[in-house]
Amino acid sequence: MGDTRATVLVVDDTPTKRYILSSWLRRAGHRVVEATGGGEALFLVGEVKPDLVVLDIRMPDISGFEVCERIKGDPATAAIPVIQVSAAAIAASDRTEGLERGADAYLTEPIEPDEFTATVEATLRYYWARRRAERMAARLAQLVEITLRINEAETFDEVLRVAAGGAAQMLERPAGLLALAPNGKTRAYIARPGRETTAMSATPGSLDRLTGRSLGEAAGVRLLETGVDEWTRIVPGCGITSGVRGVVCRTKTGRPPVYLGVASRPPMDEGDTNLLRQLGQALALAVDALRAYTEEHTIALTLQRSLLPRRVPDIPGLRISVRYQPAAKEVGGDFYEVLPLGERVLVALGDVQGHSLHAATVMAELRHALRASLLDKVDPAHSMGLLNTVLRRYHPLITATVCLLLIAPATGEVELVNAGHIPPLLAGKDARYHPFGDLMLGVTDETYRVERLILPEDGTILLFTDGLIEDRGRMLDDGLETARRLAEDVGDDLDAFCDRLIGAFGAREDDFALVAVRRTGERKPYPSE
Repeated sequence: MGDTRATVLVVDDTPTKRYILSSWLRRAGHRVVEATGGGEALFLVGEVKPDLVVLDIRMPDISGFEVCERIKGDPATAAIPVIQVSAAAIAASDRTEGLERGADAYLTEPIEPDEFTATVEATLRYYWARRRAERMAARLAQLVEITLRINEAETFDEVLRVAAGGAAQMLERPAGLLALAPNGKTRAYIARPGRETTAMSATPGSLDRLTGRSLGEAAGVRLLETGVDEWTRIVPGCGITSGVRGVVCRTKTGRPPVYLGVASRPPMDEGDTNLLRQLGQALALAVDALRAYTEEHTIALTLQRSLLPRRVPDIPGLRISVRYQPAAKEVGGDFYEVLPLGERVLVALGDVQGHSLHAATVMAELRHALRASLLDKVDPAHSMGLLNTVLRRYHPLITATVCLLLIAPATGEVELVNAGHIPPLLAGKDARYHPFGDLMLGVTDETYRVERLILPEDGTILLFTDGLIEDRGRMLDDGLETARRLAEDVGDDLDAFCDRLIGAFGAREDDFALVAVRRTGERKPYPSE
């Protein structure tokens, strides 16, 4: 935009006048394209996209007034300035008509060379200033869009790809990016306008060296110029053939930095540099947020797995198969428990509201409270009431669903207490859900009731959380019915059935737990609690 030379289309059917105007423009350093009539002028405007049109009024095919009006009426050419020139249409009404129909200036002959040149330069200055403003507005809109896409990205590599590709597209030049991944390795990405962003290998320690030359140990955003030889040593084979203007960004002292740079040719103005700084800062914030989320997710997942049973105990007379899968993105509050209690066994399954480290810690509290409730007496209704009290007293804004099964393997007697959970599924030829249930935990004071049933020999009962069967855009009832139909034929291998049930619902985004219990009728010594 700093180039003062312009491409000017001179339109006049008089060769002498066209020659004179073109000579003045060429002496001023501009490139000139000539047209002899209105039709040719409209064609060249579309083909050449000149920076300025100098347009005679009186022409044999199309008048200058109409040519100007058609140029201004086309969105593709409306911004091109037009100077109308006439030796015949010199009345005030002619000048008024010309300006009203879109001309940016109107000159009448005879024209002094200096007056003509000054008018051209003034018109071009305004045109270039408007183009710069429009370009900056468009790039600011791009910056907002890129920032939104960065914040919507779900993986570290996706964040880097969006940022590198966005910088190349917004600033219309090759871009390069360096960042430290959560695993401690430096990631490099190279992008070019209109092409796929490419992951590449960076020289070890290169990000540290760039940071040491700019930010050091401080936080903030620093501009850094890098020569072409140095950049090709940092990212061999990157294909960038000029120096690189980049920014090194760190949100807080002690946090890993990021580097985002673009080719320094053609020269960048201050506005483009500021856009690069803003994008680099947005990238650094997004990387820090994603890194913090990854750390929290790892902590929560470790906590959750450490609190779940390490193995399912061997229970004479029962075969138990358990599946647990954490959420792909966020840790949830699903849990299960299998506790031998003398000659009976307690099977519990629950789902704490929400997906977060807090949900996982509440899950742990409920699981410990359940175990504590069984120390003095084994009463599933009492235990469920205690869980409700704990949740309402210490976590009043949280709810949970829990189902307890107290099973006597020798007789098949089952005591069932359900606090708002998906009912147990009784497998077999006429598979059905048990209808009994009370309010979920954490809503209000509730007296939980015990339902009694018999699990026959070779009978199977299933418990699962909604993460197994629920999908966006799919009714929960449909998932329940799919599971019920599959439970009509469990087969001899309980583990294989659990895998088949999970496979029927495909990849899961939410966490889920599944417990399948079959009464085998085996008679073996019963383990101590």
